[in-house]
Amino acid sequence: MYFYNIMATLTSIYVGDLRTTSEHLQSGTKIITDAPTDNQGKGEAFSPTDLVAASLATCMLTTIAIKIRNSGFSIDGAEISATKVMVSDPRRISEIKIEFKMPANNYTDEQKKLIEEIAHNCPVALSIHPGIKQNIVFNY
Repeated sequence: MYFYNIMATLTSIYVGDLRTTSEHLQSGTKIITDAPTDNQGKGEAFSPTDLVAASLATCMLTTIAIKIRNSGFSIDGAEISATKVMVSDPRRISEIKIEFKMPANNYTDEQKKLIEEIAHNCPVALSIHPGIKQNIVFNY
């Protein structure tokens, strides 16, 4: 499917009852979103704002893994918890809290600095509006 003369990344369909389905066109993978329970929804799937937090978390992990792939150390097993903080008037994300739980790999100070620099500069982190606070904690 083409829009604006370029290949679209995904298509989304509103299926009713505050739910959408989206398909990643290259892989055929599908996701569902629901409105959250605090905004008239059922909360049975990720909300669109949940996906913003998930995008930041997964972008950080993926970008770190790409950049250190041939550096002689690994982040295999690293975990992230992500929390979005909503405010109203207008309803929006005001903060995303990211907490890394890094595997016990005895990272050097230089490796830690590299990991943290990459995380703070992943494409999603750089794309999020500056009015959304990104509170990032690393636990090694």
